[in-house]
Amino acid sequence: MRSTGRIMTGVAGAALLLGCVSGPAASHPDEGKRVLVFSKTAGFRHDSIPAGVEAVKQLGSGGGFTVDATEDAGAFTAQNLRRYDAVVFLSTTGDVLDEAQQAAFEGYIRHGGGYVGIHAAADTEYDWAFYGGLAGAYFQSHPAIQSATVNVEDRAHPATSGLERTWTRTDEWYNYRSNPRDQVHVLASLDESSYTGGTMNGDHPIAWCQNYQGGRAFYTGLGHTKESYAEPAYRQHLLGGIRWAIGDAQADCRPENGYRALFDGGSLDGWKQAGPGSFTLDDDGTLTSSGGMGLLWYEASELASYSLKLDWKMAGADGDDNSGVFVGFPPSDDPWSAVNNGYEIQIDATDVPEKTTGSVYGFRSADLKKRDRALNPPGEWNTYEIRVEGEHLRVWLNGVKINDFTNTDPARSLVDGHIGIQNHGADDQVSFRDIRIKELPGKGN
Repeated sequence: MRSTGRIMTGVAGAALLLGCVSGPAASHPDEGKRVLVFSKTAGFRHDSIPAGVEAVKQLGSGGGFTVDATEDAGAFTAQNLRRYDAVVFLSTTGDVLDEAQQAAFEGYIRHGGGYVGIHAAADTEYDWAFYGGLAGAYFQSHPAIQSATVNVEDRAHPATSGLERTWTRTDEWYNYRSNPRDQVHVLASLDESSYTGGTMNGDHPIAWCQNYQGGRAFYTGLGHTKESYAEPAYRQHLLGGIRWAIGDAQADCRPENGYRALFDGGSLDGWKQAGPGSFTLDDDGTLTSSGGMGLLWYEASELASYSLKLDWKMAGADGDDNSGVFVGFPPSDDPWSAVNNGYEIQIDATDVPEKTTGSVYGFRSADLKKRDRALNPPGEWNTYEIRVEGEHLRVWLNGVKINDFTNTDPARSLVDGHIGIQNHGADDQVSFRDIRIKELPGKGN
C-alpha cells in the first residue's frame, strides 16, 4: 500500500568453435547475448531469406545481441551451439539436419537454449518428432498471398505487447496440420472470415510461445514476403520473440485455455469505482490509474475457486508506482474494506519484502530470487496469475510461481469474495490489461 525505497534488482558464416557442452551462451554472461540465424532449405526456398537475415542482424545491432548467420548444418554441434542463446530457423524447409546434428540441437534446447521459428520453419523436419513439438505445428497448405486480420490474444508478451488488438496486414497465411493451442501459449490468431483459404475451422493460431523440454520456443507464421522485414510492426514482433527466447524479456508462455474476460479492453460493465481517483480507459484497451486512494472492483459477482490472470506495468523508471490486486473482500463502496478484509498482491517493489512485488501485502513475501528472475522492468508488461482455492492463494509472475500463502486469520476469508485493482495516489501510475478468470472445480486448501 505505501512505498518507500527500491528493491530490484552481426557476423555472417558458420563459425565452428570449440566448446564442451550443449548449453546456451547464457552460461557466459560476460560475452553478451548471441543469436544464430539458420536458413538452410531442402525444399521450397523463400526469396525473402536475405531480407530476413539482414533484418535480424539489424535488430541485434539495436537490441544488444550479436547475430551470426549460416546455411551450413555443420554448425549444429554441441561445441558450437553453446555459443548461442537462441537459434533462429528462418524459413527453413525440408530435412536440414542429420541425426547427429539433431541430437546436438536437442541437447542444446534441453540445457536451456532458445528457438525462434519464422514462417516456413513449420515446413521443416517432418520426421523429427522433437522438432515438431518444438515448432508447435507443421505446415499443411496456404492460399494466395492476401490481406487478413490478425487477432492479438496476448498483449503482454514482448512479441505482441506493442500491437493493437487487431492487426491487418498482407502475408502468406499458413494452415497447419494440427491446432497447437492445447500445447502452446497462443499469442495471435487469424480471423478466418477476413480472408479466403483458411482451413482451421475458425480457431487459427498464427504465433505462439512455449517452454519446451528445458528451453524456450517462439514461432511466428508471419514473414513470407520481403516487405515484411521492412515493416516496423513486424520487426517489433520479431524482436520481441527473440528477446523472450534469449531471456532478455519474461512472459507467461504456459498454455492458456478456459478463461473468460472480466475486462477485455472495452466495456467496464460490472466494475465499480470505490473511493477517490479513477482509471482512464485508453483507446488501445489499457486501464491506467489516476489519483486515489481508491479501488476499481468487480461488483458483478463474488468469486470462489478461480484462477485470475491480468497484465500490468509500472510507468516510472524507478518502479515506484504503487498498486495492487485485491482478492477475497466483501462488497463495499469503501476501498479500505478491501484492505481490512481481503488480501492484496502487491505490484510496487519499493518496500520491505513482505510489501513488494508479488507479496501478499503485509503477510508473506514472494520468493525474491524467483521474483527477480521473472520480473520485467518498469515500462514493460508483466502477467500475474492469482489462484485462489479455498483459503489457499498462490501467485505466478510471468509463468513462474513466486508465492504460496494459506489464510489462517478467522477475521478474513478467501473462500469467496470480490476482486479489484488499486489506484493508489496521484504520484502512482500503473496500467492493466486483459483481466480474465477461469473458475476452478474445487475449494480445497
